[in-house]
Amino acid sequence: MDYTINHPYLNGLMQDVMKKNPNEPEFFQAVHEFLSSIEPAMATHPELIEKQVLERIVEPERQVMFRVAWVDDNGKIQVNRGYRIQFNSAIGPYKGGIRLHPSVNLSILKFLGFEQIFKNSLTTLPMGGAKGGSDFDPKGKSDNEVQAFCQSFMRELYRHIGPDCDVPAGDIGTGAREIGFMFGQYKKIVNEFSGVLTGKKLSFGGSLARTEATGYGLCYFVDCLLAKKQDSFAGKTVVISGSGNVAIYATEKATQLGAKVVALSDSNGYIYDENGINLDAVKEIKEVKRGRIKDYLNYVPTAKYTEDVNGSKGIWTIPCDIALPCATQNELNLESAKALAANGCKIVAEGANMPTTPDAIAFLQENKIYFCPGKAANAGGVATSGLEMCQNSARYSWTFEEVDAKLKGIMTDIFNNVDTTATAVGCEDNFVVGANIAGLLKVSDAMIAQGCI
Repeated sequence: MDYTINHPYLNGLMQDVMKKNPNEPEFFQAVHEFLSSIEPAMATHPELIEKQVLERIVEPERQVMFRVAWVDDNGKIQVNRGYRIQFNSAIGPYKGGIRLHPSVNLSILKFLGFEQIFKNSLTTLPMGGAKGGSDFDPKGKSDNEVQAFCQSFMRELYRHIGPDCDVPAGDIGTGAREIGFMFGQYKKIVNEFSGVLTGKKLSFGGSLARTEATGYGLCYFVDCLLAKKQDSFAGKTVVISGSGNVAIYATEKATQLGAKVVALSDSNGYIYDENGINLDAVKEIKEVKRGRIKDYLNYVPTAKYTEDVNGSKGIWTIPCDIALPCATQNELNLESAKALAANGCKIVAEGANMPTTPDAIAFLQENKIYFCPGKAANAGGVATSGLEMCQNSARYSWTFEEVDAKLKGIMTDIFNNVDTTATAVGCEDNFVVGANIAGLLKVSDAMIAQGCI
Protein backbone atom coordinates (compact mmCIF):
# COMPACT_ATOMS: atom_id res chain seq x y z
CA MET A 1 0.00 0.00 0.00
CA ASP A 2 1.16 3.53 -0.77
CA TYR A 3 1.37 5.55 2.46
CA THR A 4 2.34 8.83 0.80
CA ILE A 5 0.56 11.99 1.99
CA ASN A 6 0.48 15.19 -0.08
CA HIS A 7 1.20 17.51 2.85
CA PRO A 8 5.04 17.55 3.28
CA TYR A 9 5.02 17.74 7.09
CA LEU A 10 2.41 15.00 7.48
CA ASN A 11 4.15 12.83 4.88
CA GLY A 12 7.45 13.14 6.74
CA LEU A 13 5.75 12.14 9.98
CA MET A 14 4.16 9.12 8.28
CA GLN A 15 7.51 7.95 7.00
CA ASP A 16 9.00 8.32 10.49
CA VAL A 17 6.19 6.21 11.95
CA MET A 18 6.93 3.46 9.44
CA LYS A 19 10.66 3.51 10.23
CA LYS A 20 10.06 3.32 13.98
CA ASN A 21 7.40 0.60 13.75
CA PRO A 22 8.45 -1.90 11.06
CA ASN A 23 6.11 -4.69 9.99
CA GLU A 24 2.97 -3.17 11.56
CA PRO A 25 0.57 -2.76 8.59
CA GLU A 26 -2.62 -2.30 10.61
CA PHE A 27 -0.99 0.49 12.62
CA PHE A 28 0.33 2.11 9.43
CA GLN A 29 -3.16 2.02 7.95
CA ALA A 30 -4.74 3.67 10.98
CA VAL A 31 -2.10 6.40 11.22
CA HIS A 32 -2.18 7.08 7.47
CA GLU A 33 -5.97 7.41 7.45
CA PHE A 34 -5.76 9.82 10.38
CA LEU A 35 -2.91 11.98 9.09
CA SER A 36 -4.37 12.15 5.58
CA SER A 37 -7.73 13.34 6.87
CA ILE A 38 -6.50 16.13 9.19
CA GLU A 39 -4.75 18.06 6.41
CA PRO A 40 -7.63 20.59 6.18
CA ALA A 41 -6.94 21.64 9.80
CA MET A 42 -3.20 22.23 9.48
CA ALA A 43 -3.35 25.80 8.21
CA THR A 44 -5.72 26.98 10.93
CA HIS A 45 -4.07 25.10 13.79
CA PRO A 46 -0.33 25.88 13.66
CA GLU A 47 0.03 24.66 17.25
CA LEU A 48 -0.17 21.09 15.97
CA ILE A 49 3.27 21.60 14.43
CA GLU A 50 4.70 24.17 16.85
CA LYS A 51 4.04 21.98 19.90
CA GLN A 52 4.89 18.67 18.21
CA VAL A 53 1.43 17.37 19.06
CA LEU A 54 1.32 14.90 16.20
CA GLU A 55 4.79 13.47 16.84
CA ARG A 56 3.68 12.78 20.41
CA ILE A 57 0.21 11.49 19.62
CA VAL A 58 1.44 8.73 17.26
CA GLU A 59 3.77 7.37 19.97
CA PRO A 60 2.15 5.31 22.76
CA GLU A 61 2.81 6.59 26.26
CA ARG A 62 3.43 3.02 27.37
CA GLN A 63 3.56 -0.44 25.78
CA VAL A 64 3.42 -3.49 28.03
CA MET A 65 4.02 -7.03 26.73
CA PHE A 66 4.14 -10.09 28.97
CA ARG A 67 4.01 -13.89 29.17
CA VAL A 68 0.74 -15.58 30.15
CA ALA A 69 1.28 -19.15 31.32
CA TRP A 70 -1.68 -21.33 32.35
CA VAL A 71 -2.56 -25.01 32.77
CA ASP A 72 -5.17 -26.64 30.48
CA ASP A 73 -7.61 -29.41 31.40
CA ASN A 74 -5.05 -32.06 30.45
CA GLY A 75 -2.54 -30.69 32.91
CA LYS A 76 -0.34 -29.24 30.17
CA ILE A 77 1.17 -25.78 30.51
CA GLN A 78 0.16 -23.38 27.74
CA VAL A 79 1.90 -20.09 27.00
CA ASN A 80 0.34 -17.03 25.40
CA ARG A 81 1.47 -13.43 24.98
CA GLY A 82 -0.36 -10.58 26.69
CA TYR A 83 -0.34 -6.87 25.82
CA ARG A 84 -1.54 -3.49 27.04
CA ILE A 85 -0.98 -0.43 24.87
CA GLN A 86 -1.60 2.75 26.88
CA PHE A 87 -1.66 5.26 24.06
CA ASN A 88 -2.80 8.62 25.43
CA SER A 89 -4.10 9.85 28.79
CA ALA A 90 -4.40 13.59 28.05
CA ILE A 91 -8.14 13.81 28.70
CA GLY A 92 -8.66 10.98 31.20
CA PRO A 93 -7.67 7.49 32.38
CA TYR A 94 -6.70 5.05 29.64
CA LYS A 95 -9.81 3.28 28.33
CA GLY A 96 -10.08 0.49 25.77
CA GLY A 97 -10.97 -3.15 25.40
CA ILE A 98 -9.15 -6.44 25.87
CA ARG A 99 -9.19 -8.56 22.71
CA LEU A 100 -8.70 -12.34 22.96
CA HIS A 101 -8.14 -13.80 19.50
CA PRO A 102 -5.38 -15.78 17.71
CA SER A 103 -4.79 -12.82 15.35
CA VAL A 104 -3.82 -10.44 18.15
CA ASN A 105 -0.40 -8.87 17.75
CA LEU A 106 1.31 -5.58 18.49
CA SER A 107 0.28 -3.96 15.20
CA ILE A 108 -3.42 -4.70 15.64
CA LEU A 109 -3.48 -3.49 19.24
CA LYS A 110 -1.59 -0.31 18.38
CA PHE A 111 -4.05 0.45 15.58
CA LEU A 112 -6.96 -0.16 17.96
CA GLY A 113 -5.41 1.89 20.76
CA PHE A 114 -4.63 4.76 18.39
CA GLU A 115 -8.21 4.80 17.08
CA GLN A 116 -9.47 4.69 20.67
CA ILE A 117 -7.86 8.06 21.45
CA PHE A 118 -10.16 9.90 19.05
CA LYS A 119 -13.21 7.71 19.59
CA ASN A 120 -13.07 8.38 23.32
CA SER A 121 -12.48 12.07 22.72
CA LEU A 122 -15.62 12.27 20.57
CA THR A 123 -17.80 10.81 23.33
CA THR A 124 -17.21 14.03 25.37
CA LEU A 125 -16.42 11.80 28.38
CA PRO A 126 -13.02 12.05 30.17
CA MET A 127 -11.35 8.93 28.80
CA GLY A 128 -7.93 8.40 27.22
CA GLY A 129 -7.09 5.80 24.58
CA ALA A 130 -5.74 2.28 25.13
CA LYS A 131 -6.13 -1.33 23.99
CA GLY A 132 -4.94 -4.71 25.16
CA GLY A 133 -5.34 -8.41 24.71
CA SER A 134 -3.72 -11.72 23.94
CA ASP A 135 -3.37 -14.31 21.19
CA PHE A 136 -5.36 -16.69 23.42
CA ASP A 137 -8.45 -18.15 21.73
CA PRO A 138 -11.39 -18.73 24.11
CA LYS A 139 -13.28 -20.71 21.44
CA GLY A 140 -13.31 -24.41 22.23
CA LYS A 141 -11.93 -23.87 25.73
CA SER A 142 -13.71 -25.04 28.88
CA ASP A 143 -14.80 -22.56 31.55
CA ASN A 144 -11.95 -23.82 33.74
CA GLU A 145 -9.40 -23.18 31.00
CA VAL A 146 -10.76 -19.70 30.31
CA GLN A 147 -10.64 -18.98 34.04
CA ALA A 148 -7.05 -20.24 34.29
CA PHE A 149 -5.98 -17.99 31.41
CA CYS A 150 -7.85 -14.91 32.67
CA GLN A 151 -6.42 -15.23 36.16
CA SER A 152 -2.87 -15.60 34.82
CA PHE A 153 -3.42 -12.66 32.46
CA MET A 154 -4.60 -10.46 35.32
CA ARG A 155 -1.73 -11.47 37.62
CA GLU A 156 0.48 -9.36 35.35
CA LEU A 157 -1.97 -6.78 34.04
CA TYR A 158 -3.10 -5.66 37.52
CA ARG A 159 0.19 -3.75 37.97
CA HIS A 160 -0.68 -1.41 35.12
CA ILE A 161 -4.41 -0.68 35.57
CA GLY A 162 -6.74 0.93 38.10
CA PRO A 163 -10.01 2.93 38.29
CA ASP A 164 -8.16 6.25 37.94
CA CYS A 165 -5.32 4.95 35.75
CA ASP A 166 -6.52 2.46 33.11
CA VAL A 167 -9.98 0.88 32.89
CA PRO A 168 -10.08 -2.00 30.38
CA ALA A 169 -13.30 -3.32 28.85
CA GLY A 170 -14.41 -6.27 26.74
CA ASP A 171 -13.76 -6.75 23.04
CA ILE A 172 -13.65 -9.67 20.60
CA GLY A 173 -13.37 -12.86 22.68
CA THR A 174 -13.82 -11.01 25.96
CA GLY A 175 -17.40 -11.08 27.21
CA ALA A 176 -19.04 -11.06 30.62
CA ARG A 177 -17.51 -14.45 31.52
CA GLU A 178 -13.95 -13.33 30.84
CA ILE A 179 -14.46 -9.91 32.46
CA GLY A 180 -15.84 -11.67 35.55
CA PHE A 181 -12.80 -13.92 35.92
CA MET A 182 -10.43 -10.98 35.42
CA PHE A 183 -12.31 -8.75 37.85
CA GLY A 184 -12.36 -11.42 40.52
CA GLN A 185 -8.60 -11.93 40.25
CA TYR A 186 -7.91 -8.19 40.33
CA LYS A 187 -10.09 -7.76 43.42
CA LYS A 188 -8.30 -10.64 45.15
CA ILE A 189 -4.81 -9.31 44.39
CA VAL A 190 -5.31 -5.66 45.31
CA ASN A 191 -7.90 -6.24 48.07
CA GLU A 192 -10.14 -3.58 46.59
CA PHE A 193 -13.60 -3.46 45.01
CA SER A 194 -13.47 -0.72 42.40
CA GLY A 195 -14.66 0.02 38.87
CA VAL A 196 -11.43 -1.18 37.29
CA LEU A 197 -13.12 -3.10 34.44
CA THR A 198 -16.27 -2.35 32.48
CA GLY A 199 -18.62 -4.81 30.84
CA LYS A 200 -19.22 -6.48 34.19
CA LYS A 201 -22.36 -8.43 35.05
CA LEU A 202 -25.12 -6.43 36.70
CA SER A 203 -24.66 -8.22 40.02
CA PHE A 204 -21.25 -6.64 40.63
CA GLY A 205 -21.30 -3.20 39.03
CA GLY A 206 -22.23 -3.65 35.39
CA SER A 207 -24.44 -1.19 33.56
CA LEU A 208 -27.79 -1.85 32.00
CA ALA A 209 -27.73 -1.27 28.20
CA ARG A 210 -23.97 -1.96 27.96
CA THR A 211 -24.60 -5.14 25.98
CA GLU A 212 -26.75 -3.27 23.49
CA ALA A 213 -24.73 -0.06 23.42
CA THR A 214 -22.44 -0.41 20.40
CA GLY A 215 -25.14 -1.74 18.08
CA TYR A 216 -27.75 0.69 19.35
CA GLY A 217 -25.32 3.61 19.15
CA LEU A 218 -24.40 2.70 15.58
CA CYS A 219 -28.04 2.96 14.56
CA TYR A 220 -28.54 6.20 16.50
CA PHE A 221 -25.63 7.73 14.56
CA VAL A 222 -27.03 6.58 11.20
CA ASP A 223 -30.47 7.79 12.24
CA CYS A 224 -29.01 11.28 12.79
CA LEU A 225 -27.54 11.20 9.28
CA LEU A 226 -30.85 10.05 7.83
CA ALA A 227 -32.70 12.81 9.71
CA LYS A 228 -30.30 15.41 8.32
CA LYS A 229 -31.30 14.19 4.85
CA GLN A 230 -35.02 14.26 5.77
CA ASP A 231 -35.13 10.48 5.78
CA SER A 232 -35.39 7.59 8.28
CA PHE A 233 -34.78 3.86 8.74
CA ALA A 234 -38.42 3.14 7.91
CA GLY A 235 -38.69 0.80 4.92
CA LYS A 236 -34.92 0.52 4.43
CA THR A 237 -33.19 -2.79 3.69
CA VAL A 238 -30.10 -3.33 5.83
CA VAL A 239 -27.21 -5.80 5.53
CA ILE A 240 -25.06 -6.38 8.62
CA SER A 241 -21.87 -8.42 8.73
CA GLY A 242 -21.00 -10.36 11.84
CA SER A 243 -23.35 -12.04 14.29
CA GLY A 244 -21.76 -11.13 17.60
CA ASN A 245 -22.81 -8.56 20.13
CA VAL A 246 -22.58 -5.49 17.88
CA ALA A 247 -24.35 -7.10 14.92
CA ILE A 248 -27.15 -8.57 17.05
CA TYR A 249 -28.08 -5.29 18.70
CA ALA A 250 -27.63 -3.23 15.55
CA THR A 251 -30.14 -5.64 14.02
CA GLU A 252 -32.48 -5.14 16.97
CA LYS A 253 -32.36 -1.33 16.90
CA ALA A 254 -32.54 -1.04 13.10
CA THR A 255 -35.63 -3.25 13.18
CA GLN A 256 -37.18 -1.15 15.95
CA LEU A 257 -36.59 1.93 13.82
CA GLY A 258 -38.53 0.39 10.93
CA ALA A 259 -35.84 -1.23 8.78
CA LYS A 260 -35.63 -4.82 7.54
CA VAL A 261 -32.30 -6.54 8.23
CA VAL A 262 -31.85 -9.36 5.72
CA ALA A 263 -28.34 -10.75 6.31
CA LEU A 264 -25.82 -11.63 9.02
CA SER A 265 -22.51 -13.53 8.86
CA ASP A 266 -19.68 -15.18 10.72
CA SER A 267 -16.18 -16.28 9.72
CA ASN A 268 -17.54 -19.30 7.81
CA GLY A 269 -20.30 -17.71 5.75
CA TYR A 270 -23.50 -15.69 5.76
CA ILE A 271 -27.26 -16.09 5.89
CA TYR A 272 -29.82 -14.25 3.79
CA ASP A 273 -33.44 -14.06 4.90
CA GLU A 274 -35.51 -11.96 2.49
CA ASN A 275 -38.34 -11.76 5.04
CA GLY A 276 -36.10 -10.17 7.66
CA ILE A 277 -33.80 -11.77 10.23
CA ASN A 278 -35.49 -13.67 13.07
CA LEU A 279 -33.54 -12.08 15.89
CA ASP A 280 -34.81 -14.43 18.59
CA ALA A 281 -33.28 -17.32 16.66
CA VAL A 282 -29.94 -15.53 16.26
CA LYS A 283 -29.81 -14.67 19.96
CA GLU A 284 -30.41 -18.29 20.92
CA ILE A 285 -27.76 -19.51 18.49
CA LYS A 286 -25.12 -16.98 19.50
CA GLU A 287 -25.87 -16.02 23.11
CA VAL A 288 -27.18 -19.32 24.48
CA LYS A 289 -25.76 -22.14 22.36
CA ARG A 290 -22.61 -20.32 21.15
CA GLY A 291 -23.23 -21.85 17.72
CA ARG A 292 -22.52 -20.83 14.13
CA ILE A 293 -24.68 -18.65 11.93
CA LYS A 294 -25.45 -21.57 9.57
CA ASP A 295 -27.55 -23.01 12.44
CA TYR A 296 -30.10 -20.31 11.52
CA LEU A 297 -31.42 -22.72 8.89
CA ASN A 298 -32.65 -24.98 11.70
CA TYR A 299 -34.95 -22.16 12.77
CA VAL A 300 -35.81 -20.63 9.38
CA PRO A 301 -35.46 -23.32 6.65
CA THR A 302 -36.46 -20.85 3.93
CA ALA A 303 -33.37 -18.72 4.54
CA LYS A 304 -30.24 -19.19 2.43
CA TYR A 305 -26.78 -19.92 3.80
CA THR A 306 -23.65 -19.34 1.73
CA GLU A 307 -20.28 -20.61 2.81
CA ASP A 308 -17.66 -17.92 2.28
CA VAL A 309 -13.97 -18.73 2.65
CA ASN A 310 -13.28 -14.99 2.69
CA GLY A 311 -15.34 -14.49 5.84
CA SER A 312 -18.15 -12.01 5.26
CA LYS A 313 -17.05 -10.40 1.97
CA GLY A 314 -19.72 -12.14 -0.10
CA ILE A 315 -22.45 -10.65 2.04
CA TRP A 316 -21.89 -7.26 0.39
CA THR A 317 -23.28 -8.55 -2.90
CA ILE A 318 -26.78 -8.56 -1.34
CA PRO A 319 -28.79 -5.47 -2.41
CA CYS A 320 -29.40 -3.03 0.45
CA ASP A 321 -29.95 0.62 1.30
CA ILE A 322 -27.67 0.61 4.34
CA ALA A 323 -24.60 -1.57 5.02
CA LEU A 324 -23.26 -1.98 8.55
CA PRO A 325 -19.92 -3.87 8.70
CA CYS A 326 -19.78 -5.21 12.27
CA ALA A 327 -17.32 -8.11 12.05
CA THR A 328 -13.59 -7.27 11.93
CA GLN A 329 -10.93 -5.07 10.35
CA ASN A 330 -10.57 -4.84 6.56
CA GLU A 331 -13.59 -7.02 5.79
CA LEU A 332 -15.12 -4.60 3.25
CA ASN A 333 -12.70 -4.14 0.35
CA LEU A 334 -12.86 -2.24 -2.96
CA GLU A 335 -14.63 -5.09 -4.75
CA SER A 336 -17.25 -5.17 -2.01
CA ALA A 337 -17.69 -1.40 -2.15
CA LYS A 338 -18.29 -1.58 -5.90
CA ALA A 339 -20.90 -4.30 -5.36
CA LEU A 340 -22.69 -2.17 -2.77
CA ALA A 341 -22.70 0.84 -5.08
CA ALA A 342 -23.99 -1.20 -8.01
CA ASN A 343 -26.87 -2.45 -5.88
CA GLY A 344 -27.97 1.00 -4.72
CA CYS A 345 -26.49 1.24 -1.22
CA LYS A 346 -26.62 4.80 0.14
CA ILE A 347 -24.91 4.54 3.55
CA VAL A 348 -22.02 2.49 4.94
CA ALA A 349 -21.47 2.85 8.70
CA GLU A 350 -18.81 0.95 10.63
CA GLY A 351 -19.86 -1.07 13.65
CA ALA A 352 -16.47 -2.79 13.83
CA ASN A 353 -13.08 -1.08 14.11
CA MET A 354 -11.59 -0.22 10.69
CA PRO A 355 -13.59 -2.85 8.75
CA THR A 356 -13.37 -0.88 5.50
CA THR A 357 -10.16 -0.76 3.49
CA PRO A 358 -8.77 2.66 2.45
CA ASP A 359 -9.44 2.13 -1.27
CA ALA A 360 -13.01 1.09 -0.47
CA ILE A 361 -13.54 4.23 1.62
CA ALA A 362 -12.21 6.40 -1.20
CA PHE A 363 -14.51 4.69 -3.70
CA LEU A 364 -17.57 5.11 -1.47
CA GLN A 365 -16.87 8.80 -0.94
CA GLU A 366 -16.16 9.41 -4.63
CA ASN A 367 -19.49 7.78 -5.51
CA LYS A 368 -21.49 9.90 -3.05
CA ILE A 369 -22.20 7.04 -0.66
CA TYR A 370 -22.21 8.36 2.90
CA PHE A 371 -19.42 6.73 4.91
CA CYS A 372 -19.46 6.82 8.72
CA PRO A 373 -16.13 5.77 10.31
CA GLY A 374 -16.06 3.51 13.34
CA LYS A 375 -14.35 5.99 15.64
CA ALA A 376 -17.59 7.99 15.49
CA ALA A 377 -20.30 5.51 14.52
CA ASN A 378 -19.40 2.72 16.94
CA ALA A 379 -18.43 4.92 19.89
CA GLY A 380 -21.61 3.96 21.75
CA GLY A 381 -19.91 0.97 23.36
CA VAL A 382 -17.10 2.88 24.98
CA ALA A 383 -19.47 5.74 25.79
CA THR A 384 -21.61 3.37 27.83
CA SER A 385 -18.48 1.93 29.41
CA GLY A 386 -17.79 5.50 30.50
CA LEU A 387 -21.30 5.66 31.94
CA GLU A 388 -20.58 2.40 33.79
CA MET A 389 -17.49 4.06 35.29
CA CYS A 390 -19.68 6.96 36.46
CA GLN A 391 -22.13 4.58 38.11
CA ASN A 392 -19.32 2.63 39.78
CA SER A 393 -17.81 5.83 41.17
CA ALA A 394 -21.16 6.88 42.59
CA ARG A 395 -22.01 3.36 43.86
CA TYR A 396 -25.31 3.75 42.03
CA SER A 397 -27.11 2.20 39.05
CA TRP A 398 -29.27 3.89 36.42
CA THR A 399 -32.24 2.26 34.73
CA PHE A 400 -32.00 0.86 31.20
CA GLU A 401 -34.08 3.79 29.94
CA GLU A 402 -31.77 6.32 31.62
CA VAL A 403 -28.63 4.78 30.14
CA ASP A 404 -30.22 4.39 26.70
CA ALA A 405 -31.33 8.04 26.74
CA LYS A 406 -27.82 9.17 27.68
CA LEU A 407 -26.37 6.93 24.94
CA LYS A 408 -28.71 8.41 22.34
CA GLY A 409 -27.78 11.91 23.48
CA ILE A 410 -24.07 11.15 23.24
CA MET A 411 -24.39 9.67 19.74
CA THR A 412 -26.42 12.69 18.63
CA ASP A 413 -23.74 15.00 20.00
CA ILE A 414 -21.02 12.97 18.25
CA PHE A 415 -22.82 13.20 14.92
CA ASN A 416 -23.42 16.94 15.28
CA ASN A 417 -19.80 17.57 16.28
CA VAL A 418 -18.43 15.49 13.40
CA ASP A 419 -20.85 17.02 10.89
CA THR A 420 -20.18 20.60 12.02
CA THR A 421 -16.41 20.12 12.04
CA ALA A 422 -16.40 18.62 8.53
CA THR A 423 -18.45 21.56 7.21
CA ALA A 424 -16.24 24.10 9.00
CA VAL A 425 -13.11 22.87 7.20
CA GLY A 426 -14.82 22.78 3.81
CA CYS A 427 -15.45 19.02 3.70
CA GLU A 428 -19.21 18.74 4.20
CA ASP A 429 -20.45 15.15 4.62
CA ASN A 430 -16.90 13.83 4.88
CA PHE A 431 -17.31 12.22 8.28
CA VAL A 432 -13.78 10.77 8.26
CA VAL A 433 -12.33 14.28 8.18
CA GLY A 434 -14.88 15.56 10.70
CA ALA A 435 -14.33 12.73 13.18
CA ASN A 436 -10.54 12.85 13.11
CA ILE A 437 -10.24 16.61 13.39
CA ALA A 438 -12.92 16.94 16.08
CA GLY A 439 -11.35 14.13 18.11
CA LEU A 440 -7.84 15.49 17.65
CA LEU A 441 -8.49 19.10 18.67
CA LYS A 442 -9.84 18.19 22.11
CA VAL A 443 -6.87 15.92 22.83
CA SER A 444 -4.41 18.46 21.38
CA ASP A 445 -5.72 21.22 23.60
CA ALA A 446 -5.26 19.03 26.69
CA MET A 447 -1.77 17.91 25.66
CA ILE A 448 -0.57 21.46 25.08
CA ALA A 449 -2.04 22.67 28.38
CA GLN A 450 -0.24 19.90 30.29
CA GLY A 451 3.19 20.68 28.87
CA CYS A 452 5.87 18.44 27.41
CA ILE A 453 5.17 15.05 28.98
